[in-house]
Amino acid sequence: MSSYNPVVYLLVFCVIIVFLVLVFNSKNGIYFSYLKSIKATKKTAVEDILKLVYHNGRYTEVDIIEQLEYSSRLIESCLLKMLSKELINKEAHFFQLTDEGHEYALRIIRAHRLWEKYLSEKTGFHKNEWHDRAEQKEHELSDDELDQLATLLGNPKFDPHGDPIPSKTGKIVEKKGVDLVHMPVHSIGKIIHIEDEPAFVYKQILAQKIHLHSQIKIIANNDKSILFEAEGVEFNLTPEVAKNITVQLLDPENILDINNSRLSNLKINETATIIGISKESRGENRRRLLDLGFVKGAEVRINLVNPLKDPTAFLIKGTSIALRKDQSEKILITKNISNENNT
Repeated sequence: MSSYNPVVYLLVFCVIIVFLVLVFNSKNGIYFSYLKSIKATKKTAVEDILKLVYHNGRYTEVDIIEQLEYSSRLIESCLLKMLSKELINKEAHFFQLTDEGHEYALRIIRAHRLWEKYLSEKTGFHKNEWHDRAEQKEHELSDDELDQLATLLGNPKFDPHGDPIPSKTGKIVEKKGVDLVHMPVHSIGKIIHIEDEPAFVYKQILAQKIHLHSQIKIIANNDKSILFEAEGVEFNLTPEVAKNITVQLLDPENILDINNSRLSNLKINETATIIGISKESRGENRRRLLDLGFVKGAEVRINLVNPLKDPTAFLIKGTSIALRKDQSEKILITKNISNENNT
């Protein structure tokens, strides 16, 4: 018969206690962490449903399941919760936002667009990362944090894509424009919004390096392509991509010199005068260009071309400054007339 060993029983007891603490600790325990993760996922799903219905009007449960990457069981549970809290109502098979749901949706949209503005102005993240990072952060910001963020950014009215940012009270500034696909040939306008969803379309716009606030002139428009010129560059888009760009038609008195170009288009032996920096250049990058002397009225020419074409050194105010192409294409110029005499 084995003898009683109190040390062994004590060790077993300690192991059990440690296990119970690890699992059921109210702050960091596995069980409660699991419950918090479920709650956070459900909150995120509810807010994503609110945004979806806000942007697209009426949706059925099947539509919502198809649009969002959540399980059908979670969507069903969220919809029941939203109905009980009167965030949505249901007519026939369609869900619509109530006034309270509309207010809640605007708060999430405000959080998303303010965070995108923050990423564009205060960080070095590339624009193709803004949306996904804001999608995550929008669910984490409290009302106080949102107010502090808005104050830090100067209470902006638009995000970096041109979408209006709802105010604390839910007011939204409206911008009137037309889809690029509806712009008539020879018309001139300014890009006031670039839609960042769906992602695969937005990536095509980014790849073309089309800039918000650019003045454009329509060269051709048909059911296969839309050809337009902006800042000395020609762009050719399919109608599917072009409908994600909103343009404000310009009156003759608001039209800038249509021959304005990007510094990246300057050729050797040409000189130009800087007319400004595109609003596409933001935050620290914009301040650096200004500090380097790329200010309105300064004369600039190419000083040295890299054999690999990038970067290029520009002579400005007696100093040679090397810029990458993605920097020089955000500096707007007008080429000097004397260049014609040198060709």
